Amino acid sequence: LAQSRIKVLLVIQNLVTNNHLHQKLLLTHKKRYVKKKRTIKSSQILTSEKLEDAIRAVQILNENGINATLDHLGEHTTTPDEARRAAQEIVQILDAIAESGVRSNVSLKLTQIGLALDQALCEENLKSILESAQRHDNFVRIDMEDSPWVDATLQIYRKMKFDNGLDNVGVVIQSYLYRSEEDIRQLNKECTPVRLCKGAYKEPPEIAYPKKHDVDINYDHLAEMLIENSLSIGCPKISNDGVIPPTPAIATHDERCIEHIKAYAQKINFPKDALEFQMLYGIRRDLQKQLTADGYPVRVYVPYGTEWYPYFTRRLAERPANVWFFISNFFRK
Repeated sequence: LAQSRIKVLLVIQNLVTNNHLHQKLLLTHKKRYVKKKRTIKSSQILTSEKLEDAIRAVQILNENGINATLDHLGEHTTTPDEARRAAQEIVQILDAIAESGVRSNVSLKLTQIGLALDQALCEENLKSILESAQRHDNFVRIDMEDSPWVDATLQIYRKMKFDNGLDNVGVVIQSYLYRSEEDIRQLNKECTPVRLCKGAYKEPPEIAYPKKHDVDINYDHLAEMLIENSLSIGCPKISNDGVIPPTPAIATHDERCIEHIKAYAQKINFPKDALEFQMLYGIRRDLQKQLTADGYPVRVYVPYGTEWYPYFTRRLAERPANVWFFISNFFRK
């Protein structure tokens, strides 16, 4: 095993066996991480700290018929200057994509560009990012964060699309939230590109399904809603350059979910190039290759930057299922 992979497994082991560490991570994940302590790295799940290395990783994916979405890791910036710098970094990603010609769009979190500080600042930053993407004929996916930010995220998305005429943007919906069916029903009316995921944040049972079985059932149902709506509006397909995704983007590594969705799409004669599957960089490469070979568009989330360690440990600490998901997929190619 590579030394970096052993170190990451030690992080997982500590999280599973050390409850004190688990609680400590929950209390400290929002604090700024001291750069000199960022010594653990795994090329299995992260491309690099540098944009140019991330672009090269995307080029390799593209050579294998796989598209990408680039994400400069970061969330919950603590000052307006940090939020503006984060926004500028995303603009630089869009410039790099255009210059290199890779088949990629970008993903971002609104707390990364100032939502937790000042909504007006966040909107200003997002508008500049979307305008840059529009100049490059590119697309921006707004990631969904934990439940306190859902309403604000959808509100800002709609403001960009309907008030500012910036329609090169989509959102993410999480199937473990009870509210998601109604959210998708409304987003379908607005012809919104939606990435459907299960959800990674720890949420109370009052607002989210606590059992995986129920999350999976809802995931299947919401995916069918997205596919049916896309069929009703003419099945918008992935763009020829691989940048603009089709309306439904199915983000999961769960083979059962994938097979269910493929079977449902085939049953209603839904075209393959109007249905995109999305996965994480380095996870289930076998599934990525198989779906591509089967004729489905596949997009891989490619993160880079120095903020990977708090992001990684936060996800593991907040939701125990993430630990087992990572362990079960860590050694799979």
